[in-house]
Amino acid sequence: MPARRLALGVWLLAVVICVGIVARTHLRTDMTAFLPRSASAAQQVLTEQVSNGAASHLILLGIEGAPPQILVAVSKSMAARLRPDAAFVDVSNGDDASFAGVRDFVWRNRYVLSAGTTADRFTVTGLHAALANDLELLGSDVGMLIKQALPSDPTGELLTLLNQLAAAKGPRSRDGAWLSADGSRALLLVHTRAPGFDIDAQQHALMLIGDAFDGARAAIPGAKAAQLHETGPGVFAVRTRDTTKRDATRLSLLATAAAAGLLAFAYRSPRVLLLGLLPVASGALAAVAAVSLGFGFVHGITLGFGVTLIGESVDYAIYLFTQTARGDPAEVTLARIWPTLRLGALTSIVGFSAMLFSGFVGFAQLGLFSIVGLIVAAAVTRFALPHLMPPGFFAAGAGILARPLLAVINRRRRLRPLVALVVMVGAVALALHRGGFWDKDLSHLSPIPAVDQTIDRTLRHDLGVPDLRYFAVFRTADEQQALEESESLAATLQTLVVQRRLGGFDVPSQILPSDGTQRARRSALPDADTLRARFDQARADLPFRPGTFDPFFRDVAAAKVAPLLTRASLPPALALQLDSMLVHHGDGWDVIAPLRDVTDPAGVAAAITAAQLPGVAFVDLDRESDRLLHTFQNEATLLASIGSLAILVLLFVGLKSPARVVAVATPLAASVIVTAALLTMDNGALSIFMVVGFLLIVAVGSNYCLFFERRDHDAVTQSRSVASIVLANLCTVSAYGLMSLSSIPVLHDIGITVAIGTFLTLLFAAVVTTRDVAVQTAADRIGLRMHSPREERDRLPLP
Repeated sequence: MPARRLALGVWLLAVVICVGIVARTHLRTDMTAFLPRSASAAQQVLTEQVSNGAASHLILLGIEGAPPQILVAVSKSMAARLRPDAAFVDVSNGDDASFAGVRDFVWRNRYVLSAGTTADRFTVTGLHAALANDLELLGSDVGMLIKQALPSDPTGELLTLLNQLAAAKGPRSRDGAWLSADGSRALLLVHTRAPGFDIDAQQHALMLIGDAFDGARAAIPGAKAAQLHETGPGVFAVRTRDTTKRDATRLSLLATAAAAGLLAFAYRSPRVLLLGLLPVASGALAAVAAVSLGFGFVHGITLGFGVTLIGESVDYAIYLFTQTARGDPAEVTLARIWPTLRLGALTSIVGFSAMLFSGFVGFAQLGLFSIVGLIVAAAVTRFALPHLMPPGFFAAGAGILARPLLAVINRRRRLRPLVALVVMVGAVALALHRGGFWDKDLSHLSPIPAVDQTIDRTLRHDLGVPDLRYFAVFRTADEQQALEESESLAATLQTLVVQRRLGGFDVPSQILPSDGTQRARRSALPDADTLRARFDQARADLPFRPGTFDPFFRDVAAAKVAPLLTRASLPPALALQLDSMLVHHGDGWDVIAPLRDVTDPAGVAAAITAAQLPGVAFVDLDRESDRLLHTFQNEATLLASIGSLAILVLLFVGLKSPARVVAVATPLAASVIVTAALLTMDNGALSIFMVVGFLLIVAVGSNYCLFFERRDHDAVTQSRSVASIVLANLCTVSAYGLMSLSSIPVLHDIGITVAIGTFLTLLFAAVVTTRDVAVQTAADRIGLRMHSPREERDRLPLP
């Protein structure tokens, strides 16, 4: 009794402590945890753009299904409803309010923002050339714009800035709203305040957009047939989470129902059914607490994958409950099975320990999660469950589940050649496989449906939003140095634009020039008297009336004494764009300059290198994505190999016999080979997620092999052992088989790999590993009988 109280007291105290730690755990979802610890600048750019780049804040909207005039009205109504909300930095639809804040800021600060603000521009010659150019432009397509700006901006700084800050070509405006080229779709571009990875904030923004659309459609006659399409990183993040949650919930309920049905049939006890959840629940709780203490945070992927990785701990309770004979206390069963169960748990722990040495923090978290989870689950099974089991419990219905496998075991000698043939065919198939074994197409890992990807491409084309792939990046010690070096970079990039090697670029200094540049541009502005004198000489032979340019003189005088611009001076839309290009990381500043319409990537890269700008690198995100995936795949293969080798070493130590090690390892290797062959049939390829599946095959399957190989059981004990293995396998195969039906690649790939692999391990272990003991075949003496011979007189017929 004291031992029982002590064990349960320690367990409950540990649960309380873990709950307290978990309650304070910080959950992260950004992908920096799955970068190598020594990630290159290019890889950091990749994750920065995905998680917090300017594009991650964008939601693209398309409204269709109604006449153009109705679409315009809906667009304007939606924009008016959304703009006052703090969730949005900017809502653009082509009307006068679009980019109004940016336009006003640029106009007020044009002289410190414009690269054209030089001393030569304000000489008599420079002013005369500017005025003569204005006369020509008044008769051009931009004549109306020039006429409006001319009194305040005769030097043309506005046009210079429009060219300097010009983005990709946008849609045409009709009646004050953007429409697609064919007029079938109204278009809006929304900047959310929250980045794309803040899924809750993105979901709130989408709810507001939906409400605005419903309100506009209800208020405008003839708009009821209008349809709204949404796309963008935040939209995809929300939909992926919802789809994953829906699939996971639905499939988990089905898997739980299937497992509960199997266990209820075997146990005939609701209490024992619930007790079986304690090891995995306790393990998961302790694992979260351990990762939180060890890393300071828990990644969402670690939480999801980790629970999957320690799923084998559900089997621990099955082995204990099912192998307990009627009338035997649980302690007796544990004394018999604990060495095997302990070795099985240790093989999994040793296998996962290789992940602790990963260069990826996320992989290291998964390793720690799995190790702690399995240790705690095994400890709960060993020290807590026996004290909670009902007295006299035995799994009355488990025996019938063993019948098919017992039949296989009885014919194992005849079946071994067939197993050998199957494995040989699988090995040959892998050897003759064409192409690489790894799936290198990132789109195959995407959970985004094809129809949503089509909508995304259509709206991006209509809105002229560039699909950014190329960047120039560098790192500096402080913000001002970053701005100064981005100005040097801009000069090099502008040369490439003139050479038509790229269509345009963005650098932080276009939005916020360095302090030195701002002072230089202010110094280039002449004082009021000098400016008037030069200007009068410059316009002497030109048809401009005196007094026309008084606003120009006032603006120049104000600009000369205005305070320097800082980030706090920027309107929200420009501040957001600046923050996506100028990022403070640790003790330095990263500059990420997007390059648009690159026609000669190799030439641009060579030109940037030839410019000898300190630390500047040309980045191709597609290539870096492939390189990062390749790094993932290589490391996963290496860790799996190290883990497998460590498991073999442990088996040698634990079993103390090369023959026994071969008997245990052979079915595991065979099942991995055949599973890989099945998954790569018809020139298929393995995804990175399937590596997790192979780890689980070894982790779960090693328990099967060890129990089959156990040498100290008689025929009756073996019957219960086989029943426990079959019951555990049925629960595993049903759960992961249902997971394979998911539309989410990660769930599908892990599910199909584990379902196939664990089932094959069960069959191969039964045929290859089972020791030669007398297995009775009469149904009334084996399979159905879950009790010892001394209880024969008490035996009840089982279903």
